[in-house]
Amino acid sequence: MNQPKIIMPFLRLAFLALAALSVAGCAQYADVKPRTPIFRAAATPSAEHLSFRQRIEQAARLRKSRPLAAVGDYLAAADAAAKRLQADPDDAVAREAYNFALARIVGTLKDAGLAPWPQPLQIPAENGGYTLTYKRDRRPKWNPADYVFTPADQFDVRGKYVADRMTKPGVGAPLVAMGREKNKNFREEFSVPRTFYGVTAVVRFRGKTAELALEDPLATEEVNIGGRALPLAADFTVPLAVLLDDANPKTKEITRLLWPEKYAETAKLTRLQPYDPNKTVVLVIHGLMDSPATWAPMINKLRSDPVIRQNYQFWFYSYPSGYPYPYSAAILRRELDAVQKKFPLRKPMVVIGHSMGGCISRLLITDAGEKLWETIFGQPRAQTPLSGEARRIFTDALVFNRRPEVGRVIFVSAPLRGADMATDWTGRIGSSLVRAPQTLLRAGADAMSLATWQTGDLRLRRIPNSIDTLAPNSRFVRAINTIPMSARVPVNVIGGDRGKGGNKDQREPVMSDGVVPYWSLHIPQAESERIVASDHSAHQNPDAIAEVARILKKQAEQ
Repeated sequence: MNQPKIIMPFLRLAFLALAALSVAGCAQYADVKPRTPIFRAAATPSAEHLSFRQRIEQAARLRKSRPLAAVGDYLAAADAAAKRLQADPDDAVAREAYNFALARIVGTLKDAGLAPWPQPLQIPAENGGYTLTYKRDRRPKWNPADYVFTPADQFDVRGKYVADRMTKPGVGAPLVAMGREKNKNFREEFSVPRTFYGVTAVVRFRGKTAELALEDPLATEEVNIGGRALPLAADFTVPLAVLLDDANPKTKEITRLLWPEKYAETAKLTRLQPYDPNKTVVLVIHGLMDSPATWAPMINKLRSDPVIRQNYQFWFYSYPSGYPYPYSAAILRRELDAVQKKFPLRKPMVVIGHSMGGCISRLLITDAGEKLWETIFGQPRAQTPLSGEARRIFTDALVFNRRPEVGRVIFVSAPLRGADMATDWTGRIGSSLVRAPQTLLRAGADAMSLATWQTGDLRLRRIPNSIDTLAPNSRFVRAINTIPMSARVPVNVIGGDRGKGGNKDQREPVMSDGVVPYWSLHIPQAESERIVASDHSAHQNPDAIAEVARILKKQAEQ
């Protein structure tokens, strides 16, 4: 009789051990180490190309002992290379010399604790020297003194989420701008706590004046050098990698599931770049036991596409994934209300939800009104005897209409009708380990006694957590699937089948990504549906990312 009580603690420990091993065994999301870049001149250089290399090599010898003299030689190399590019913009050696010398100028000034933004720098050189100035930026809140700039070519980047280094050839030295301090108003500004952003340095010469500019490669495609419009160089991967390496989100993904109350402050909407009212927002939402880091492979790839850079900006919604997802959706609705006051959108946003993030996305395009409440409680809201706090929490979670700012949703591996894994022994043990916030426990104690139940419903004595709300027999899952999504919002579906195929209904073998079966993610009215040979991480699959790019480009054309 007591055997289950004895076995359960051991099974719970086993579940925790397996979860910890899965995290420890996974490849690191991003591993960033310093490297020493090397100037690679032509194998058989011309006299002019040889002069670039000689100036750069001379500067390298002076860099530690006489940093300003080294900057002078680097400027001379960049000046000569810029003149060559004016004559022949296709001269690859001149472009490499210009970019390399410029990167070393920024790196040398950083190491010497110098910068041209407080006041111009007088730089000695054999040809009479230069006055190095800074071109003021049009962005009102951009102050280069707030950042440390490191050339992107000084980073060796590896890791699961940054395996592909996405760059754009052109002129300029890609840099990582790292905030010197934490952003004090990051929540009010919907920004990251500490900035890690990619910019590209460009220097223009007017006689002996060298003007340094810091361009945003997500906003600028071309720059004028000596009267010629040339493509701006960019490195889209390194800033993401440095951000991931610094934040190390992997360490909190399990704990945000198991102890969501401890991480309540991490439930927020965040911009990944400066707000541009002329670009459509793409809002990405992660799933269970995950974090916004999971989107790095997709964002890394999408940002390398000029059409997407021109038309879209990326935001993400982060939340403790132990919360029941209707509660997480309620928090997101409050965040959207606040962000609209700060950054009113001119264009309908695109929402991409992976796994449970897709379930949250579904609620953004559903006109539930009072229907969910009446289905779950069996009576109108006004007649339901709930206390003030419980009434507020359940009203926020169950009474809502579609968000007018959402213009499209892309569902990726979304268990809209639930996943059987949530009801098997691993799901039940995992559910028992999630510690619901005290506010939800108090609200749930009142509500669960009032809820109506149907045959086969997952019955609980406490408020459901995230795993419970992914069960196919969850009271909420069954109720929400009686309410259609708004026909006014187009949707697209992407899923995985692990390359095994299978039946699209519940007959064995069932088509599945290993977690979500096809019958759960399928939406009959979807504008498109793409099944890729992927496991549950379909949002990181190259074919799925290409499908997202196709959808975004099609929308941009419209």
